[in-house]
Amino acid sequence: MSANARPLSILHVFRAPVGGLFRHVVDLVRGQTAAGHRVGIIADAITGGGRAEATLAEIAPLMALGITRVSMSRHLGLSDVVAVRRVANVIRTSGADIVHGHGAKGGAYARLAGTRALRAYTPHGGSLHFDPRTPIGFVYLTLERALLGRTDLLLFESSYARDVYHRRIGAPAAPAQVIHNGVAAAEFEPVMPAADASDVVFVAELRRLKGVDVLIEALSLLGAQGRPVSATIVGSGPEAAEFQALARARGVAATFPGALPAREAFARGRLLVVPSRAESLPYIVLEAAAAGVPMLTTKVGGIPEIFGPYGGQLLPAGDVASLAAAIQAALSNTAAAQASAQALRERVRAHFSAEPMVAGVLASYRAALARAAVR
Repeated sequence: MSANARPLSILHVFRAPVGGLFRHVVDLVRGQTAAGHRVGIIADAITGGGRAEATLAEIAPLMALGITRVSMSRHLGLSDVVAVRRVANVIRTSGADIVHGHGAKGGAYARLAGTRALRAYTPHGGSLHFDPRTPIGFVYLTLERALLGRTDLLLFESSYARDVYHRRIGAPAAPAQVIHNGVAAAEFEPVMPAADASDVVFVAELRRLKGVDVLIEALSLLGAQGRPVSATIVGSGPEAAEFQALARARGVAATFPGALPAREAFARGRLLVVPSRAESLPYIVLEAAAAGVPMLTTKVGGIPEIFGPYGGQLLPAGDVASLAAAIQAALSNTAAAQASAQALRERVRAHFSAEPMVAGVLASYRAALARAAVR
């Protein structure tokens, strides 16, 4: 078997097994193992909850390099020293050809481990969301610059993320590729709203970054105008209690059922609202588009790359009045909202498939390994 055809040993390193980053890694490991490669995961030992445990248990039989849980703090601290040592030991004993770090913390651990494996990095937003003018932003972006020389391959899920990385961190000497996230064929099965669905549904981590407060304020504005709108706000997160209190204070008819699988959550509402202040290339938008769910979202990050010629539908981030008006218009003209959803569904089917995503990542690994071999 030629070196270019031999199976690879690949370790994916990331912190929290939640959200789009976790979804991305799971899709990659499924595709990579199906292609005959030996794959493993290193992730935080604490976060994720029952849903993460169930997903990890489901894919565990596929993981020839195993699933290792290491305590990883959300923010920088002395515990990172111990965690990096543990990650380095796992990498050394695994004999991995590729160590692929995901997110700021996973990317740092993968590249600080002192391994001879090829070090790939996908930011997934992460440090790129920090304002360089703030103290914490300055620290994180400075650390990212320090890790440039320990990076053998950069993979971005959007052109937006690539451009922000170059602008805030610098132009890497390592190869850099944009490989869009993709969804599986089964996800194009339509999702219809349940009989008791609310008017709108939100599905994401409950953080200010995701614009939950903007949605609540927009619903409050509609109520004050005599056009009450019901909402289901799906997800969990560090600011959940704050948003529940805000909804009560504003008199918004909102339920908070906690985290749910995306397709189950979509059926909880007639219109999905994604009012994010920042994103890279969010899976929730791809999943909803594939399922034909009418959707309103903001013009941030890589979302315009998903919408392409339909980008005129996107809303300004943080604009309560614009969001309120768009919600009212979509609920008043469901036929138009459904037609827009179907057009976006066909665009996502043509341009954002999981199979090319997996193939593109593997091809990038091979090219980077070949480049390293001739240096």
